[in-house]
Amino acid sequence: MDEIRIKGLKIFAHHGVLPEENEKGQYFFVDAVLETDLRKAGISDDLLKTVNYADVCMLIKKEMTENTYSLIEAAAEHIALRILKSCSGIKSARIELKKPYAPVEAEFESISVRIKRTRHRAFIAWGSSEDLTEDGKTIPKAELIKKALKLMDEDPFIKIIKNSSVYESRPYGGVAENDFLNGVSMIETFYEPEELLEALHGIESACGRVRKEHWGDRSMDLDIIFFDDLVYASADLVIPHADMANRDFVLKPLCEIAEDLYHPVLKKSVSELYKSLA
Repeated sequence: MDEIRIKGLKIFAHHGVLPEENEKGQYFFVDAVLETDLRKAGISDDLLKTVNYADVCMLIKKEMTENTYSLIEAAAEHIALRILKSCSGIKSARIELKKPYAPVEAEFESISVRIKRTRHRAFIAWGSSEDLTEDGKTIPKAELIKKALKLMDEDPFIKIIKNSSVYESRPYGGVAENDFLNGVSMIETFYEPEELLEALHGIESACGRVRKEHWGDRSMDLDIIFFDDLVYASADLVIPHADMANRDFVLKPLCEIAEDLYHPVLKKSVSELYKSLA
């Protein structure tokens, strides 16, 4: 993609492990490389069709001066997140934060950290087949779905873009006994795949999920179906979801919100997969 580059932004701030660093402060220097599409701005010469780099400089300065971090790693992380959350046109932010006056007894030009954080689009399938009894109160599965979606959207690294309708389906896999409520969400996330999986497991636990038997009844199930156009496999995660093409309760809500979404392995759109399954 095209890039906007900010180099050597000088900021006086109070970050460091030592108390005197927090009290006295020191100068830091920030380099930022912002990946975005500049074609429309280049053709139109219109400021509204690009990223205002003056605004980005102010965002960086505010993050550095309004907060105090022990580690420059944390400061860089929050700078990248603040830029991505504030500027929807930026696909990724590469930040280098330099600390030329670090309290190290050695001669050096600068100590720095460099990170890259990217905006991702993912699709999450959700489902619930049993109510949750908690503190003597019963929470219906429809309410558990609302709770899971709320927790997802409250995560600072996740933003729900669109939710499907809620569908009722028969249990799948021959183990669960209760009917399910299912659907799919399109999200924007700054997590990487394994991080997103961990966050979703935390939401499942908050909704009372107890992993008893594979494909059994459960209060909440959250699965990553797609993550950008990534093809990925690890011991805990396969993307695209390995069994999604056999599940009408995934394909039907997917068709509702993104029928032209393309499966990078099967080479078909989700609408074509759904028609084939039907």
